[in-house]
Amino acid sequence: MPTVLGSLRRLALTPSPASVGFSQRRFPGASSPAAGHLEAIPRAVVCGFEWAIDARDLWEIERRLELADPPLRGFAYEGATMALTVRDAMGPGRGNRTRELLSGRGGLRHIFLNYIGVGFAMARLPRMLWGKVLPAVSGSPYHPVMSWLAVDGYGFDRAYFDTRRWVDRQYRPAPHPWQGSPEYFRRAADQGVGRALWFIHGARPDHVAAAVGRFAGDRHGDLWSGVGLAAVFAGGASPADLAALRRAAGAYAGELAQGAVFAAKARDHSGTVPAHTHAAVTALAGVGVEKASALADECAVPPSESGRVPAYETWRRNVRIRLQ
Repeated sequence: MPTVLGSLRRLALTPSPASVGFSQRRFPGASSPAAGHLEAIPRAVVCGFEWAIDARDLWEIERRLELADPPLRGFAYEGATMALTVRDAMGPGRGNRTRELLSGRGGLRHIFLNYIGVGFAMARLPRMLWGKVLPAVSGSPYHPVMSWLAVDGYGFDRAYFDTRRWVDRQYRPAPHPWQGSPEYFRRAADQGVGRALWFIHGARPDHVAAAVGRFAGDRHGDLWSGVGLAAVFAGGASPADLAALRRAAGAYAGELAQGAVFAAKARDHSGTVPAHTHAAVTALAGVGVEKASALADECAVPPSESGRVPAYETWRRNVRIRLQ
């Protein structure tokens, strides 16, 4: 049973399922055939948040998360991580609840999406608290290199909930020294904005491509990478749409494919790979899920070998080179 304080947190902080719907947000993709499929994803995030914001312990949170349908369970973990990150950042200590969740068996399976959940929390916390949001995660070879996905999650959240500013006006956030690389912060955030464009425009390739094209040219590569990740992980596109998306990416087909490979890796690591992931990664990257997952691991480098460029970006570049 939740505590009184937990119930108050839930009432004050939990968004309603309706508030994340495409019609409520006035997204142009609200009339898309893929809207219903895509809307289930932010609603799963809301469920995960609600389950964790007032829970007494990790056992309770994990049992609730197991109730989510397997293809949506990672998104529920995103919401739960977001809730625990907010609770940790606003209290004493650093990341105790979040660390327990991310280091557990389920948390490790969904580690990539959990980082995104940290980014969702960052979007609701003052920057002065961001130094408390990333816990050390034991048992994962992807920590801390892939923690840049938290910044990706931050960019996605802002584009989704502040669309007029972040998408229509192409706002760029101030740099932040995440993992000691403030100059890369904006690029990682743009990767999240690209993912959001897939949702905002209802997985319609021509609309998504037009939206990317309205941004400054130096941002297109990161935006297309985010589009590829969303198309493969979230789904929503037909085979014809996927072919059109690859054509629309043009010179940025390599970035689109890199995002596709990362999404396939994340799905494979979670243990649940929907049919749309198999179809999309093959269409966008020319490889199957197993090969994409292996390729992602082969291209990773430890931070000590990346030099001034974040190891995360070196990994992304290596994937693009190998796909060529």
